Amino acid sequence: MASRKSKLILRTVLIVASISSLFFVPWLLVKAWILPLPTTIQEQADEAIGHGFDGIIIYVDQAGKSPQYFTSGWHNRESKTPAKPDALFKIASISKLYDAVAVTKLVNRGRLSLDKTVADYLPELVGRIENADKITLRFMIQHRSGIPNFTDTPDFWASPTDTYEKSLALILDKPANFKPGEKYEYCNTNYLLINKIMDNELGYNNFQFIREEILLPKNLKNTYGLLSEVNLDNVMSGYHVGHPFDLKEDEHGMLATAKDVGVFIRALNDGSLFEPGEKEIYSSIYEYEHSGWVPGYQSFAEYHKDIDAVVVVFYSTTDPKLLYWNLSEIINNRIVKIIRNQK
Repeated sequence: MASRKSKLILRTVLIVASISSLFFVPWLLVKAWILPLPTTIQEQADEAIGHGFDGIIIYVDQAGKSPQYFTSGWHNRESKTPAKPDALFKIASISKLYDAVAVTKLVNRGRLSLDKTVADYLPELVGRIENADKITLRFMIQHRSGIPNFTDTPDFWASPTDTYEKSLALILDKPANFKPGEKYEYCNTNYLLINKIMDNELGYNNFQFIREEILLPKNLKNTYGLLSEVNLDNVMSGYHVGHPFDLKEDEHGMLATAKDVGVFIRALNDGSLFEPGEKEIYSSIYEYEHSGWVPGYQSFAEYHKDIDAVVVVFYSTTDPKLLYWNLSEIINNRIVKIIRNQK
C-alpha cells in the first residue's frame, strides 16, 4: 500500500484538481479527435504517449490473424524501462465480468438463485441496507439495486478501504438511491456483496473458484486475484497526474496481462467459456465487455462483432478530472478505425 505521506498528497491533489476542473477547457481532447488518423496501431500508440500517457499496451485478436501486441512509453518511468506487452496490469472493474461468469456457473449448478435477495443471503444486513428483502442477486449483478456506491464516498480514492467490512461500513444505514429494479446506476457495492455471497456459498475465497472453473480451462496463467500474489517487477507502474509517486504498490484486486484479458473476452463472446445452459443465463444478466479505473490504471476490454476482433488497451496514467479517461476513449475508437481500414 502507499505510504501515509503518499496518501495525504494524493488526497490534496484530488481536491485541488476537482475544483480547478470547473474552469478547464479540454483542448487536448479536441486535438486528439481532429488529428489525421494514423495508418498503423503502433503510430496511434506513440501518439497516445505524445498526448501525455506514461505507458500504453494494446492487444488485438482479430479472427484469421495472429494476435498482435503494441506498446509505447514506459513500464516504469523512473527506471526508464520501456513498456512490456506481457506486463501485469490492474484491471479494476473488468473483474466484474469474471464475477458475473462465476455467478452464472453457480446459478446453473443450483447453488445460487438470481431471484433470492440480500436478506436471504446476508440476513445480518436486514435493517442496515434499505430494501434488503427486495434487492435480488439479479438486481445487484445488473446495477439496479439502488444501494449507495461505497467508492463514491468523499475522498475515497485518497485512502481506499482494504477489507469487506471497512468498505461495507461506508454505506450501511444510508438511504437507498432508488427502489430496486427502478433504474440503472453503476455501483461497486453490488459486487462487494456478490463476492461475499459467493464466498459464503463456496466456503472459500471465490477467486479460487474463478481460477479453477474459468482461468485454468483457458490456460490463463497470468491472471491473479491480488497484488500480493505477484512479483512487483512484472507489474506496470501507474501514475496519477499531480501525484509524485508510482502507485504500483497499492492493492486494487485483480491483475492480468493484456493477452489473458483478450483470451477471456474472446471466450466470453464466442461462448466457449460456458457449459450447456450457462450462456443463456449470462446473456440475461450482464454484458460482454468492460472497462476499469483505479488511480494510475485505465483498462478497456472490447469485442467488435463487425470485424470479429477483441481489443484490449491498458493506459498507465489517470487524472482527477477524468480528462485522460475521455482521451483514452477517443484513442480506443481510433484504434478500431485503423483495424477496420486495414481489413
